Amino acid sequence: MILFRFPFGDDFYTLNKDSENPAVHFFPFDEAETINFKGSIAIISEEKVISDPLFTDEINSVIPKKFQREKKDHYIQKLQEVIAFIKQNQLSKLVISRRKTVDYSVISSAKKLDLSCSFLQLCQNYPNAFVYLFHQNGICWMGAFSELLGKFNKKTSEFETMSLAGTLPVNENWTSKEIEEQWPVTDYISTILKKFSANVQQSGTYDHHSGNIKHLRTDFKMKTEAQYLNEIISELHPTPAVCGIPKEFCKKAILGFEAVPRELYSGYIRIETETEIQFFVNLRCAQFFRNGAILYVGGGITAKSNPDDEWRETELKSEAILKNLVTA
Repeated sequence: MILFRFPFGDDFYTLNKDSENPAVHFFPFDEAETINFKGSIAIISEEKVISDPLFTDEINSVIPKKFQREKKDHYIQKLQEVIAFIKQNQLSKLVISRRKTVDYSVISSAKKLDLSCSFLQLCQNYPNAFVYLFHQNGICWMGAFSELLGKFNKKTSEFETMSLAGTLPVNENWTSKEIEEQWPVTDYISTILKKFSANVQQSGTYDHHSGNIKHLRTDFKMKTEAQYLNEIISELHPTPAVCGIPKEFCKKAILGFEAVPRELYSGYIRIETETEIQFFVNLRCAQFFRNGAILYVGGGITAKSNPDDEWRETELKSEAILKNLVTA
């Protein structure tokens, strides 16, 4: 079963099982194994979200015993190696992720997670985000994020996307590190889009707030044909905001530095309605188990990065999900 809400939307959606056509697709970072949801998109009331047993049933799976918690000192050491690698290969940026485990007893003595209310809490506190919750075949994920990989209007043939990178607490001022992190993302997206249109509109760069943190954002618009949509998305993913530049070189480097697969984190979600096809980058997300949750976070590492600051950034990002978890 799946729930979702579009950015700045008031309605909650699910899928009616009246169609065999997949309407929602979850692509992992490596695009190896897609999770698909069939049916037609339908509005669901808040009352139904709270009361429907399909969303309140207890999760049976547990965090695998082989899972290793990543401690701060280990992460700091790895980032020092990453920074040396970046300097040696003259990279502008390499994105490194980590996983954080959370025991529900840390949140509340109740120790039982209320997924439906957690979903609604995320919707309330992140109005500009795409928010989702799904529970299928023992796999349960939830996320809230506002990075758009692409949006295609079927009637006007207009395609939109954004460059979103650089992270700071909302009350801090931008430094050259964040500006230099966001610029290659903007340049990368601009170069790709110009392959498909002679008239690409690009906005100025501005602040994009997401809860307790902010990013630098630049918007793009262009006209294109539907037949090119999959090719555009294939070229955009993974963007430098979740991978690095050059793309293929950085993807291989990520496999070397990250001990475990990213799963759905930093992959993307495709949703098709009657009027639009939208693609959202799957960030600020977590996988849920009976005995706890695994939160996925990451950061863009540059030659100027400070490992302690990067650790703090990932801790701030984890709060997007962590602070909105509701227990029964």
